[in-house]
Amino acid sequence: MNYEKELNELKMNLEKANRFKIRAESKLEELNSRKEELLKELHQYGIEPENLNDEIEKLKKEIEDGIREANELLPLELLEKINDD
Repeated sequence: MNYEKELNELKMNLEKANRFKIRAESKLEELNSRKEELLKELHQYGIEPENLNDEIEKLKKEIEDGIREANELLPLELLEKINDD
């Protein structure tokens, strides 16, 4: 068994693992920072993170209701006549 070769491979793998760890820690720090930014933004809108799904559903319903109301207010018969001419 070539101990020097084994030790070099172990050293290279350790260095590789260390670089990976540094990148992972950096990414984790970046993600935590982004999380804090998003939490502050939610707070500015008066939304608690645990209520986010409910708030999204509420906004979807408001959008759907607005689109439906806009469609109801459009004079479709008149628009169809304009397209026929």
